[in-house]
Amino acid sequence: MSSRPPRHQNARPTMRDVAERAGVAVVTVSRVVNGIGTVREETAERVNAAISAIGYQRNEIARSLRPGQNSMTIGLLLGDLTNPFYASLAKAAVEVANRAGYAVLLSTADEDPEVERRAVGELIGRRVAGLIIVPDQGDHAFLNEINGHDHVPIVFVDRPATGAEADVVLVDNEDGGHKATQHLIDQGHRRIAILVAPSYYSTGRRLRGYRKALRRSGISPDNDLVVTLSRGTAEEAESATHTLLTSDRPPTAVFSTTGFLTEGVLRACRQLQTTVAVVGFDDFKLADMLPTPVTVVTSDTEELGRHAAHLLLDRINGDDAPSRRVVLPVQLIARGTGEIGHP
Repeated sequence: MSSRPPRHQNARPTMRDVAERAGVAVVTVSRVVNGIGTVREETAERVNAAISAIGYQRNEIARSLRPGQNSMTIGLLLGDLTNPFYASLAKAAVEVANRAGYAVLLSTADEDPEVERRAVGELIGRRVAGLIIVPDQGDHAFLNEINGHDHVPIVFVDRPATGAEADVVLVDNEDGGHKATQHLIDQGHRRIAILVAPSYYSTGRRLRGYRKALRRSGISPDNDLVVTLSRGTAEEAESATHTLLTSDRPPTAVFSTTGFLTEGVLRACRQLQTTVAVVGFDDFKLADMLPTPVTVVTSDTEELGRHAAHLLLDRINGDDAPSRRVVLPVQLIARGTGEIGHP
């Protein structure tokens, strides 16, 4: 028997009532009501029949007046918007939200914990219905305090957060690092350098994949070939690559862990007029149009944003299942720079 207290017979039917009558999950009712996601035709018909039978109507006014919520607004807190990765993610999330009738308030924290904390407080203060957050590397236990009264649904995207429990949507960074490195090993390379952008999660997992591929191939890691950058800019990557390639024992291949770093690697190679195999993580515009097209490991960034938005809308509309961790796959696109064999 349900432990939920009986609902007064004159109470307004809820989405949960529809779900119980149709024999489906609340998230399924949410998708039918909001016209988002994919629901089998026969299931949608069953949900609509239940809606008609019990007289369910979405009460937008009541929803917008709930403490800390505004049924027509979602907050989106991202990293650096000059990074095409975040711009693409935001575009997809906004499209999903707009189709469901939600406006989006966009804010950025740019890896600053204090800015992030202030931005979250301001978004919740604006009565957003939910939040999609790319968390920085700090402790997010503060969310339990800021959000304790309002209980605004939150979905983390691109990285998990420390100290806060919520849905999270990621790409398989470790597998991407493994794919990139193994591809270079398959071309005969043994001295493979890696440029690591500062990150407590994403590029750290890519480094883990790099080391796993070397280990499984019987190659001893060389710490001199692992370069962790302080800011992760293209200029830093250019300088680091120049130092690597002019050393006494230069690498024959480079794995760059972000699109910005790949840009710096390619600039250094051109300036030195040297040929070295390169695989980058994240695709970028014109990568396939360069004299030697760039081999990359990439994921569907727009799907990352879409999936996060769908999860958040489900939560806003009553889905109270345990927190989900969704990991999206990556793929290696061989174009040329990663197929340069060992000299």
